[in-house]
Amino acid sequence: MLTLVPTPIGNIGDISLRAMETLSKADIILCEDTRITKKLLNILEERYSLERKEQRFIAIHSHNEHRFTAELKTDFFDLDVVYASDAGMPGISDPGQELVRYCIENGVKYDVLPGANAVLTAFAASGFVRTQMLFFGFLPHKGSERSSALQQALHNGFTTVLYESPHRLGKLLDELEAEVPQRQLFFAKELTKKYQRYLHGTAEEIKSTLAGEIRGEWAVVIEAGEARQSTLGERDVLALDLPKKAAAKLISKITGENAKVCYQRLVDDDR
Repeated sequence: MLTLVPTPIGNIGDISLRAMETLSKADIILCEDTRITKKLLNILEERYSLERKEQRFIAIHSHNEHRFTAELKTDFFDLDVVYASDAGMPGISDPGQELVRYCIENGVKYDVLPGANAVLTAFAASGFVRTQMLFFGFLPHKGSERSSALQQALHNGFTTVLYESPHRLGKLLDELEAEVPQRQLFFAKELTKKYQRYLHGTAEEIKSTLAGEIRGEWAVVIEAGEARQSTLGERDVLALDLPKKAAAKLISKITGENAKVCYQRLVDDDR
């Protein structure tokens, strides 16, 4: 049997009794980083007197999950197998879904325990009253893929949650300030930890509050705006081989992206 076990996103006290029991009884523990999972288990042993059997640890991460599942045999799950993320819910911007799909397709019994999750924690803490939301995970790093994903995140009609690394948070704030300067945002980091931080406001207001002090991974909640729909996309416009200024204006009309920002991006993409 396979069991997906969520782990605390910061505060160790958020581990559930059921999660500890499942971890203690597992024969094999699959995890993103064996060092992090072993450290968590050692803390649980010391703090909550968790008793464990001899266990085998196998690292399963985004770079090897597909290969690992492709080589699996169903008898692997004759033992009690657990998959645990470094932090949070497996399968949510973390590996785990391919293991679940394997179990479904091969008749292997599996279960998923409820628990800590940064997406829902940030969404609940945002105070945005629309209960429907979309989760985008991490946006693409650059180019037209990032621009297209950002437009979808901003103009889908739902409250939207995404993650951003400290290396690109400044870029995201600049993009949000250019695209939706009046849109209300909620930024959160170190969720459930001692130095948990919440920031509300527009992109300009949050930039002013941070004043360049950007560290750690952030959860970003974007208040719902008006939905925009179009059958045309950026690729359709670029296929017309128009001058960049004309293409930028047309893309702006279709997607709502700021025309100047779009033009500069198209110039940068050609460098």
